[in-house]
Amino acid sequence: MVFNVGDIVQMKKAHPCGSSQWEILRTGIDFRIKCCGCGHMVMLPRVKFEKNVKKIIAQCKNENS
Repeated sequence: MVFNVGDIVQMKKAHPCGSSQWEILRTGIDFRIKCCGCGHMVMLPRVKFEKNVKKIIAQCKNENS
């Protein structure tokens, strides 16, 4: 799977606030993601992030002008 900044992904486990949707804020060796329910930000290593992603819900539209 290819992940881009701005994508909304669904994780396998829900956040304690009840939401399982996260927005990707940063990619690379580490991923910074933000909970779409409460706004909590988490930093995860790429391996753990890719293992826990269930599916991409919404993809950010890249504007390559």
